[in-house]
Amino acid sequence: VTVRDALNQALDEELERDERVFLLGEEVAQYDGAYKISRGLWKKYGDKRIIDTPISEMGFTGIAVGAAMAGLRPVCEFMTFNFSMQAIDQVINSAAKTCYMSAGAIPVPIVFRGPNGASAGVAAQHSQCFAAWYGHCPGLKVVSPWSSEDAKGLLKASIRDDNP
Repeated sequence: VTVRDALNQALDEELERDERVFLLGEEVAQYDGAYKISRGLWKKYGDKRIIDTPISEMGFTGIAVGAAMAGLRPVCEFMTFNFSMQAIDQVINSAAKTCYMSAGAIPVPIVFRGPNGASAGVAAQHSQCFAAWYGHCPGLKVVSPWSSEDAKGLLKASIRDDNP
């Protein structure tokens, strides 16, 4: 099983298991994702669970964080993790710190997902690896799968986790 298929299976299984789970990001619905991770999910789950967003990382990340604070379980997909820098305030100051700042009263069960690091054909501006940087931010859990089995299991565990 490829990493792409493993991630698709994990998303499909979690969308099926829990109606609070939804996916949003650029081109995740009708186009099936920039890297085809969400292939077939829009046709199966529809516009309310697989949501195409404008190219505004700060905007759709803020929507996802608010949805998580309200009890949903969003998977917020960045086309590449370099673009998460456009939403850094939402990721760090809203998602990562809210549970702590609310003394546990407001969990933020959100997953930020996307390719990170060097990849063929994405050029220098899309090839940085931010895993270590995000890993040093209190309140965030960072996972970096090595295999397709890791990718599937870690994505499912992340979606079920009450923390970002």
